Amino acid sequence: MTTFSFSDAEALAFLITFRCYGTWLHGDERGSVDRKNFHTFGASDMPANRKLAAEEKHELRQAAIKLNRVQRVVVEDAIREVCEHREYGLVVLNVRTNHVHSVVKASCKPEHVMDTFKAYATRRLREAGLLDPKTKPWARHGSTPYLWTEEAVERAIDYVINGQGDEPFEL
Repeated sequence: MTTFSFSDAEALAFLITFRCYGTWLHGDERGSVDRKNFHTFGASDMPANRKLAAEEKHELRQAAIKLNRVQRVVVEDAIREVCEHREYGLVVLNVRTNHVHSVVKASCKPEHVMDTFKAYATRRLREAGLLDPKTKPWARHGSTPYLWTEEAVERAIDYVINGQGDEPFEL
């Protein structure tokens, strides 16, 4: 008898989110994830902590990055280019001033997809003269949950299109 586990299956898609550098720091009132407990299932967000947020802001090596309209178009075009070149199935994309959301179908790990999105977008921003060569546009890592069911994919699509400003849904 064969037993089935999620690790044996291929996810239907991924909800990939990454933020611009310096726009959401540990201690922020919106909550944040402790890097030490990042991969702990059920780990809750860190509570708001003004002192920690102020310390993190003080430690920034550059100003926080907010994308203007032209930069957002360049980032969107770069991500679409990645998906076409790598044959990823881009289901939905929303490039905001301080973060990027996408639902993507790919046969590799979502971290690889996210890293590729960041690299292409950074390169295109620099080529267009919209980003200084020394400026780091993206925060460390991001969020890459697997979407195992059609319902989860539909909820992720709705969140990317309509849920901005709301708390992310539970997967």
